[in-house]
Amino acid sequence: MNKEKTVVIGVCGGIAVYKALDVISRLKKKNVNVHVIMTKSATEFVSPLSFQSLSQNMVITDMFAEPKAWEIQHVSLAKKADLMAIIPATANIVGKVANGIADDMLSTTIMATKAPVVFAPAMNTNMYTNSIVQENISKLKGLGYEFIAPESGRLACGDVGDGKLADTESIAEFILSKLNSKKDLNGKKVLVTAGPTISKIDPVRYITNGSSGKMGYAVAEEARDRGAEVTLISGPTNLKPPTGIEFISIQSNSEMYDEVLKRFGNSDIIVKSAAVADYKIKSYSEEKIKKGSGDLILEFTRDNDILKSLGKMKKNQILVGFAAESHNLIENAKGKIKNKNLDYIVANDITDNDAGFAKDTNKVTIIKKDETLIPLEVMDKKKVAGSLFDIVIKDLK
Repeated sequence: MNKEKTVVIGVCGGIAVYKALDVISRLKKKNVNVHVIMTKSATEFVSPLSFQSLSQNMVITDMFAEPKAWEIQHVSLAKKADLMAIIPATANIVGKVANGIADDMLSTTIMATKAPVVFAPAMNTNMYTNSIVQENISKLKGLGYEFIAPESGRLACGDVGDGKLADTESIAEFILSKLNSKKDLNGKKVLVTAGPTISKIDPVRYITNGSSGKMGYAVAEEARDRGAEVTLISGPTNLKPPTGIEFISIQSNSEMYDEVLKRFGNSDIIVKSAAVADYKIKSYSEEKIKKGSGDLILEFTRDNDILKSLGKMKKNQILVGFAAESHNLIENAKGKIKNKNLDYIVANDITDNDAGFAKDTNKVTIIKKDETLIPLEVMDKKKVAGSLFDIVIKDLK
């Protein structure tokens, strides 16, 4: 985000009210300016002081309270907002807005704003599936309002089913994505690979590498935030799949190869940031290999070179590779860009303390096909992804 963005959070009465605090905390950590409007029933669950402390702004709870400054508050907040998010959104507020009712500060502000409005519903499963509520949701979606669907699970009332507020990390991620001012990948299809692959030795053992997937996930999130339709094909990681992205989980080199090839022809930009195994076990053992008295010797054979295969197939696609090296970084990366017919390669030294596997930051050099070098300073991996797409988009223009 280029400048500080303002989000107005509308908090309705429900047991999930306290979860809105976590969303606000996550937004504040990303330097988002947050204002909060609470309905009267919401204040029965959590004190406005809690929201005031986290948002660092006065919380509005009463439409007729004396304003702190001379301004019509619902109009003022409606104009300030880059986005409004209703967390949790009750059947009551959904019904009000769907039918044009504005009788409190929250509903009047929603009616007065021209900013995008996002609802994150949370309610009893029978209420959520009620045909009237579903009709109201469908009507609002048709009018351009967006919804973050609730999860299924055990609700506070003891019922099990749809109606549980979506994960707060996912809600914050969705909001941050909507706030991104760059939408220069609108209409583009971006295919990203991430994480390690594994090669099985026997039913209980395998070999892999230390890739955490963080770089690839950051690339996928950045592409999504800039308006692209994104597919992320990932090996095993401990990361949560990003929201708003087609996510495909794989394990082996061959599985990744198959999934990539299915989508390659329809993709505009392919970013191969996965740490794919170059070798696989020559003879897989169907039974667990028992410990013997001597050494265990394993024989390996070459596996698919997915990136090289794509380089041979590509037509109008932009193909980006990654080179994780421990020595001769630039020389090895330049060799890879030629050998695999890449448009760009992102080279990083895995021995650098600020770069490499499992780190939140990276220090890379982006190399173009013409061997132009663009060294980047140490930055978090999302910013590295942003810099990569800045370069690609500029060249496309």
